Amino acid sequence: MVLKRVYMVILLIWCIYPLESVIPPHRYRNQNQTIARHGCNPKCGNVTVFFPFGMDDPKCYASKPFEIECRHNNNTSQGHRKPVPYLKYISLEVMYIDIQDGTVGIKNPIFHLGCGKTITGINLEGSPFVYSQNYNSFVGVGCQNAAILSSNDTILTALTACVSMCYDDLEKGNDIDISSCRGSYCCETSLPPYLSAYNISTETVEVKSNIKAECSNYLLIRAEYSNFKYVYDEYNSSYWVPILGDLKKQKDVPAVLEWEIPIHTPNNSFPEFRTDGSYNCSYTNVTSSLYSQSGWRCSCRDGFEGNPYIQEGCKFVATGDSELRDKRKTREKWAIIGVSSSLGTILLLLVLWWLNKFVRKNIEKKRKEKFFKQNGGLLLNQKLSSGEANVDKIKLFTLKDLDKATDHFNINRVLGKGGQGTVYKGMLVDGNIVAVKKFKVNGNVEEFINEFVILSQINHRNVVKLLGCCLETEIPLLVYEFIPNGNLYEYLLGQNDDLPMTWDMRLRIATEVAGALFYLHSAASQPIYHRDIKSRNILLDGKYKAKVADFGASRMVSIEATHLTTAVQGTFGYMDPEYFHTSQLTDKSDVYSFGVVLIELLTGQKPISSVKEQGLQSLASYFLLCMEENRLFDIVDARVMQEGEKEDIIVVANLARRCLQLNGRKRPTMKEVTLELESIQKLENQCNAQEQQEELELAGNEDSQFWAAYSTTSTAGQTSDSKTSTLEIMPILIK
Repeated sequence: MVLKRVYMVILLIWCIYPLESVIPPHRYRNQNQTIARHGCNPKCGNVTVFFPFGMDDPKCYASKPFEIECRHNNNTSQGHRKPVPYLKYISLEVMYIDIQDGTVGIKNPIFHLGCGKTITGINLEGSPFVYSQNYNSFVGVGCQNAAILSSNDTILTALTACVSMCYDDLEKGNDIDISSCRGSYCCETSLPPYLSAYNISTETVEVKSNIKAECSNYLLIRAEYSNFKYVYDEYNSSYWVPILGDLKKQKDVPAVLEWEIPIHTPNNSFPEFRTDGSYNCSYTNVTSSLYSQSGWRCSCRDGFEGNPYIQEGCKFVATGDSELRDKRKTREKWAIIGVSSSLGTILLLLVLWWLNKFVRKNIEKKRKEKFFKQNGGLLLNQKLSSGEANVDKIKLFTLKDLDKATDHFNINRVLGKGGQGTVYKGMLVDGNIVAVKKFKVNGNVEEFINEFVILSQINHRNVVKLLGCCLETEIPLLVYEFIPNGNLYEYLLGQNDDLPMTWDMRLRIATEVAGALFYLHSAASQPIYHRDIKSRNILLDGKYKAKVADFGASRMVSIEATHLTTAVQGTFGYMDPEYFHTSQLTDKSDVYSFGVVLIELLTGQKPISSVKEQGLQSLASYFLLCMEENRLFDIVDARVMQEGEKEDIIVVANLARRCLQLNGRKRPTMKEVTLELESIQKLENQCNAQEQQEELELAGNEDSQFWAAYSTTSTAGQTSDSKTSTLEIMPILIK
């Protein structure tokens, strides 16, 4: 990347300091240069007619638009008839032809028109000529008027305009200095590009002034005098004076047309065009805005002069040894400047690159340190040093790794959003799929540190596994194993015939969640109260096994403590009423929340739902009411009723009712819940196995009867030595 930037700078410097000579060639110094084709007249009056322009014979000009007509006008003070060149295509007088710049000077008419009128100007459409935007400008002369230059079509689209106003009379009569037209008595504006045809008009402008609007306006396109290449002569000296004087007596002003050789010009019109070392030709775009290349032009190379449009028309200029030495010295000087500047710039860029890298590295280091402190890094270190967290298998991820894994935390990678943050799906460089949780810290990192410390100590097959974390960002990140089948809440509500939630699956999931909570309450190094057990926080892996997740609200308590007083936190519909009123968190709070999940598995209903005319009602309250009124099977899920034994369903329902006791002391422990669910599951499995065994025995009896009949039939008519018993056939069937 650095070398690429250095290379680009070198190119830029060489463009600024070219190694070629900067001395421009002297035009038309060679008196023996070729101007026109052989046998063609190169002069008309004082104007030199360079090919591709020409007169008289069609072979003397490139095409019809380049034809020059030499007329004799009475335009001298003595009345002499002087030859004057005209561009026959538009019948305007030619003042000069420049083949190096590709321009031709003409006398453009001044238009006199009244207020509110429109007049059509010179039409160059279809020709190789356009009004030069660089050399010309549009001028309006008059008082309280707007001069408008518009397109030459039916719509008359305005291309450019200017406004001129008068507030007092001119002291010098009608003399106007065009070079200082700034809106007072006259106005001036630039031309649009590719102007080949136009209309001009005026409109009256209302202004508070003693001078009324004039209806005799003078609108014209004229060339800047400093750029005009007209050779002075005594008969046309007025064109060098910037003061136009009385425009009523003047018919035209100088203007500049640009030209090119159209691409569609037949090749036989330029038989001389062959590549040699004396001239350059290139494509141009002078007359058309629709194409990138509309024609081409040529010019003599440095050291040559003449007409590049004629074979061998560019002649070498013998400028003398001293001038050649000066050119060579100039080239050497610019070469030294260019090379020195390039090397100096490269060195400067390398130094700046190193400084930039050094500064950015320090800024990034301080930024990471800031985020580390902000995201609880100091608190985490304290937990680690005190032995509260176990990080033997926890990996510290970099922001770069997780940013790449989640495709810059793309919204399409969002797995879910909750009160603590947003979870994204990601793929690490080793191909492992992970879940990345971005916390909503808002200045409080306790939930993040709490979940990190708790999960770092848990190692259970039914608890989501923490893989690592990242503290380099403004918002801390935790990385978990990816659980592909969503959560229990969504699966219960979105089940279908293709993948139903069977009674066996429900019983197994309930047993797995109960076992995980029993582990947290009793078997972990320190008792852990989850505090937010709900179906949304129970994830299902690839084999639809339960994984308890979201430990941001969890709390660790000492073994001796019976309860923990905290700010009430949980989810409506799952929250323990006793905890809600006393703020005393115990293991029985998780038992209550698990009882609600157990009811969800039995009924397939939401924890908060609309029940007939009663409006919103918690599922737990409605379940207990149905149990009291002996209407349990009215709310049990139809699939559960179809697949489960009524005795087992009643046992599970009674267990759920015990978990939902308002008095926490009357609720069973998670150990008791786990053992009871496991016994129900074992009994269910035994019943299923017994049914399968009975089906197999029934099928075996039918096979035995068939083969016994077959054996009796086949032994009839045989001798006693050749008889085969049924007992001898059975081992073969078993094999």
